[in-house]
Amino acid sequence: MRDSSIAVIGGSIAGSAFAGAAARLGADRIVVLERSEGQLEDRGVGICINDDRFDELVRAGHLHDGVRRHRLTVRRWVTRETAEDHGGDGPDGRGRVLWNQPMPFHSHHWAVLWQALRERTPDRIEFRQGHTVTAAGTDQDGAWTAGPDGTREPYDLVIGADGYRSVVRAAVCPQARPAYAGYVCWRGSYDAALLAELPGGAAAWPEDECATVCYPGGQVVIYRIPGLTPGTTQVNWVFYAPTPAWLRLDGPTSIPAGTLTDGRLDGLRQLAERHLPPYWAALVTLTPRERTFLQPVYDLETPRRTAGRLLLGGDAATVVRPHNTSGAVKALQDAHAFEQAGRAAAADGGSWPALLAAYDQERGVVGRELVELGRRLGREQVAAAPDWSAMDGPGMDAWWRRQLTGSGGFGGHALGRPE
Repeated sequence: MRDSSIAVIGGSIAGSAFAGAAARLGADRIVVLERSEGQLEDRGVGICINDDRFDELVRAGHLHDGVRRHRLTVRRWVTRETAEDHGGDGPDGRGRVLWNQPMPFHSHHWAVLWQALRERTPDRIEFRQGHTVTAAGTDQDGAWTAGPDGTREPYDLVIGADGYRSVVRAAVCPQARPAYAGYVCWRGSYDAALLAELPGGAAAWPEDECATVCYPGGQVVIYRIPGLTPGTTQVNWVFYAPTPAWLRLDGPTSIPAGTLTDGRLDGLRQLAERHLPPYWAALVTLTPRERTFLQPVYDLETPRRTAGRLLLGGDAATVVRPHNTSGAVKALQDAHAFEQAGRAAAADGGSWPALLAAYDQERGVVGRELVELGRRLGREQVAAAPDWSAMDGPGMDAWWRRQLTGSGGFGGHALGRPE
């Protein structure tokens, strides 16, 4: 890495982690090219990280133990009672409990975690925000990026951390494109103080509980996350649902926050009121327009992660359905594998081909396993979900174990102790 120049396309969680890894490897010049302006704080979605995976990443130097996070201990699976049931949805309207599943996770606000990563990157890394990369490529001398005017900028290595619509992936393996899973997730977040407007208020929902509300054709996952301001908390929810009739998918896309029409928001409200217990339906419909958006669910596995002097990481390399609860861990572990491959290559005298081959081999298998697990979870929990009204605790436990058979990837694979 000495005397080398590296471009990282994308400055989000994956990009920041790769930039930090390149700095620790001794790269002389590191440039992060991020198309968005500002501090990326509009990306207010919640993410969860398994406690063991978090501790591993702290020991490996990718995270700081002091990053603000919200503790979760239980995932309570619930469903709405049918007209034939006698128990009703309970005095607080939260539905019938199917299963109390242990959940050793912490939740994070995307922007808070991203800011913590940025603060750990050395000042010598050059961050160019508002910089769009339209193409990338490789040649015998290294790699290059190009902007809207076509001007090329040469580097020794170009890392694609530019998400599921990656420009770099188009150069590494142009045949690999995200595939639509057949359903969507509505998403929203807002200040937890608004919970006071619900019957029973915030007290009806314990702080350490992640609620998974099941209905025929989907589910809603709801949990608290840290707010942008220290000491505050936000509500975060992900509503898996059938494809709306109005949605047109001409390629990988999403409907940004603040752009949904009154009619489309009303459709979300009706969906919630039709399928969810009253408490959770009201919680979803409290969400302001500017904090509500829609993401079609995709997955993607790539036949390779490197080509010449190009390398893919994060969602540019693999897109995993959110059911895995492993997105942030996957990106950070990709950066860790890159750093470990760099150290091993340096110990053998230094070789770009050796570094790239080791990274590809290490993360390619893991990525494919995560994609397959996400597909399995999606089938079992959304596309071909069981009859929730007939499920109970023992049945839920057996059903969950079947989904994870042969995989240790829920929440991300174990990293192992760093050297």
